[in-house]
Amino acid sequence: MAMKKIFIDGKEGTTGLEIFHRLQGRAGIEIVTLPEHLRKDPDARREASLASDLTVLCLPDRAAAEAVKALEGSSARIIDASTAHRTAPGWVYGFAELNKRQAEAIAAAQRVANPGCHATGLIAALAPLVDKGEVDPSESISCFSLTGYSGGGKKMIAEYESEGRDVALQSPRIYALGQTHKHLPEMTHYCRLTSAPVFSPVVADFYRGMAVTVFLPGKAGRTPDAIADCLFKHYAAYPNIKVSMQDGAMLAANRYAGKDGLELVIGGTEGRVTVTALFDNLGKGASGAAVQNINLMLGFGQYEGLVL
Repeated sequence: MAMKKIFIDGKEGTTGLEIFHRLQGRAGIEIVTLPEHLRKDPDARREASLASDLTVLCLPDRAAAEAVKALEGSSARIIDASTAHRTAPGWVYGFAELNKRQAEAIAAAQRVANPGCHATGLIAALAPLVDKGEVDPSESISCFSLTGYSGGGKKMIAEYESEGRDVALQSPRIYALGQTHKHLPEMTHYCRLTSAPVFSPVVADFYRGMAVTVFLPGKAGRTPDAIADCLFKHYAAYPNIKVSMQDGAMLAANRYAGKDGLELVIGGTEGRVTVTALFDNLGKGASGAAVQNINLMLGFGQYEGLVL
């Protein structure tokens, strides 16, 4: 395979830097870089994209939208790690396990939107259940998501790791209380829900890892075994997704820290079922997913460079 050139626009951020480290030195890949004084120059960034086989945008939403606009009319292939294009027409959602055709769609796409971390957990747990008729799209869904502080980027990381930090940072903190979290549109869209889930994200004092718990409404005949069977059948062909039953032990949100797999743990009893997605917010929730999409788009083995 010929050498593939990849330009990471925004590699100084948390997600971009991790993608850079994952790809650096990998056979068959050349990372295109810009000198420091041109790092924010629009013309230089555009030229770098046009000279590359693939551009990965690791930018704030507005900057990502501007970068895409600058490349309109070109043949540049893009993965956008921001929220800007996750439900936009013409973009393929970068969750390869969404259905049997999604990996092929990603491989052939010109524009791929990398999923959000919280959304990855909810969609992994819920979308197959809606597709198979186990959950009706009109049901009221609620979700509780616990994440490590690295998901907040450099500023939040610095706050948590600073000396003399605020005592409040030692406690889990609930946020997005206004029910307007930026991941809600993709959660609703890709699960085909008629209304957005009630979503409660929580950040806590650990670096990386996530536990996203989806609460399924009470329904006669809905059992943990039936939900597990549906999810097991959907994910049986994917080596990076595991489905298991809750064994009574506590679930640690950092179980998959440093790994790129995802585990769905089903708990509850008849009429009261939960599905918890355990994964790394920087792995399957961000950079690991981006590397998986890079592999698909450039013809590498899908799981090359991933830790499963």
